[in-house]
Amino acid sequence: MAPTHEIAHVGHVELRTPDPEASARFFTDVLGLTETAAEGDSVYLRAWDDYERYTVKLTAHATSGVGRVGLRAASPEALARRVAAIDAAGLGLGWRDGDAGVGPCYAFHDPDGHELEIYWETERYRPPAGLVPALKNQAQAYPGRGVGVRRLDHVNYLAEDVAGSTAFVQDVLGGAPTEQIMLDDGTVSGRWMHFTNKSYDLVYTRDWTGSRGRLHHVAFATDTREDILRAADICLDKGVFIETGPHKHAIQQTFFLYVYEPGGNRVELCNPCARLILAPDWNLITWTEAERAKGQAWGLKTIESFHTHGTPPVELPADG
Repeated sequence: MAPTHEIAHVGHVELRTPDPEASARFFTDVLGLTETAAEGDSVYLRAWDDYERYTVKLTAHATSGVGRVGLRAASPEALARRVAAIDAAGLGLGWRDGDAGVGPCYAFHDPDGHELEIYWETERYRPPAGLVPALKNQAQAYPGRGVGVRRLDHVNYLAEDVAGSTAFVQDVLGGAPTEQIMLDDGTVSGRWMHFTNKSYDLVYTRDWTGSRGRLHHVAFATDTREDILRAADICLDKGVFIETGPHKHAIQQTFFLYVYEPGGNRVELCNPCARLILAPDWNLITWTEAERAKGQAWGLKTIESFHTHGTPPVELPADG
C-alpha cells in the first residue's frame, strides 16, 4: 500500500532535558544548530537547511524524553481530512496555538501515548545578516560549526505495541510501511513508516520494558558519509558519549552514528538519510529474528543498550 501523501514531512520535535544548558551547547556547538528564539523554559533551534523557523524545541524538564512532534500537512484540505480521521479514531486532543512561527495545530496522541500535532500554516525562516545564504534556494548559510547537520530526518519511537501504533499511522495519518522486523512468534518488533517518497519518517520499535510513550532516538541528516566520520571525531573531542558506530545499518542501509546528548536522549546522525521509494507498489521488506541476530550490514553486532536505553528512563526490576 502506498502512502496517501496527506502528510508532507516531520516538521519539528520537542526534546525534554534535565540539563538544558548542556543540552543547548550540544545542539549548537556539536551539531551546529542555530538558536532562533527562547521562551520560558524552552529554546528553539534550527538545522541550516530546514525551511521552517525551527527544528528542535528544547525544553527544560525533570527528566529526558520526547514532547510533541509536529507533522506538516500537505495542504489545508489534507489537514482537515487528517483531523477528521484522528477525531474518528478517538485520539484527538484539540486545537492549539503553534510554537515559534507555526500556525494553528491540532494536537493528538498515538495509541502508545506519544503526543503529536498536525499543522499547515508555517513561517518560512528569514535569516538575519550574517546567515543569509549566497544561493537563494538555500534556507540559511552553512554555519561552519560542529557537525553542521543539514536537517531533521526522522523520529524513532519506542512502543509497547508496534503493530497497533503503526496501524494508526497507516490508517489514520495515511502513512505506509517500508520495512519491518518480525519475531519468530509473529510479533512485529520494529516498523519503518513513510509519508511520501522518503523511505521513512516515523519508526516504531518495541519497548522491551513494556512502557509507553518513550523515545528511542531522533535523527539528523548530514551532507555526506564523511560528515559522520568527522562527527565521531568531534564527539570524541567534546566528550560526547558515543553509543555505537560509525557503521552501516542493514535495515534502510543508513550509515550511522549514535550518541547521547547531555540530557540523556539518544541522537542519530545519518547519511545517506532515508532512501527514495519510487515504486508505487513497493513490497514491504520483512526481516526475521535470525536475520537481525546477524547484526548490522558489515557484521557489527547490535549493541545491548539499543534494546534497553530509552527516554525517559524507567526503573526495571532486579531480575529485569
